[in-house]
Amino acid sequence: MSNYITPEGMQRLHKKLLALTEERPKILEQVQTAREMGDLSENAEYHAAKEKQRNIDSDLGNLNQKILSLKVIDPTTLPKDSIRFGAYVKLIESSTGQEFKYRLVGVDEIYDRDDDIVHVSLASPLGKAMVGKKVNEEFVVKAPKGDRFFKVLEIS
Repeated sequence: MSNYITPEGMQRLHKKLLALTEERPKILEQVQTAREMGDLSENAEYHAAKEKQRNIDSDLGNLNQKILSLKVIDPTTLPKDSIRFGAYVKLIESSTGQEFKYRLVGVDEIYDRDDDIVHVSLASPLGKAMVGKKVNEEFVVKAPKGDRFFKVLEIS
């Protein structure tokens, strides 16, 4: 389950990949310019440019590998009768009466997003506990500070 991503999430990963791909030639140019300055053993600009190149190459490799391993799931094609991947969910915590709005997504989407909705990973304790729940159904999340009890108010 943790290898799922929404179409929007995949689009953001492709944008990152494009930005890194466009940045790489500029870094290679910096490496070449610094190399032409002479003695490489004491050339700080050269070493800094090479470090940038290594970081970009590493990021490109990791991002390409991640993109290949992810499965794009379009949440609009999934039933809305219970909480599933990509669902927007409104919950209430029983003990406090506090309401929460979440979107259930893959692990690669919880921090990198364009909206202000709190994203919850399918792999998180909350994500695992809410999958499959229906409106008005209650569930428990095992948290480090103790059990938390929630009730599903809305699914969209």
